[in-house]
Amino acid sequence: MITGMNHAVLYVRDARRQQAFYETVLDFETIVAGPDGAFVFMRAPGSPNHHDLACFTIGMRAGPTTAGREQVGLYHLAWEVSTLGELEEHQQRLADADALKGSSDHGVNKSLYAHDPDGIEFEVMWLTPPELWGAEEHEAIVRPLDLAGDIEKYGRDRASTTHVERALASIDAATRAVES
Repeated sequence: MITGMNHAVLYVRDARRQQAFYETVLDFETIVAGPDGAFVFMRAPGSPNHHDLACFTIGMRAGPTTAGREQVGLYHLAWEVSTLGELEEHQQRLADADALKGSSDHGVNKSLYAHDPDGIEFEVMWLTPPELWGAEEHEAIVRPLDLAGDIEKYGRDRASTTHVERALASIDAATRAVES
């Protein structure tokens, strides 16, 4: 049974440049870094994973990604925050780093879109608690994000960790089934 995505691995121009960006802007922790800059393995704050992101250097002569325009490929990765207050903090940090490219309200989640130093898109998002999804669970919604309004509606500190609780409940149910 798959319980979620564990990590992503990217080919980048310079792993050290990515390392500095993810440490500074998103507070990732470096777990392992190649002494020659060939690779870096990083963990997101609060993550139980060994690493959430690995980057491998392929050189500064590499061209920009054309995925989604000229070739197939990854659209983006989504990094989740626990509260709307954290999303608001990341909105400012991404803007300060000139990495913020847009935002959307998808009903089931509130999202910020940004680019890393190589132009690879990523998302920082807050998952709306599933009990509030209603019919929007089955709709592809793209509305303008009203982060201040969402904070007023849901609260700055309302945690959204239900995806983890759901996975743990599934594992617990499977364990009980095996034990019976």
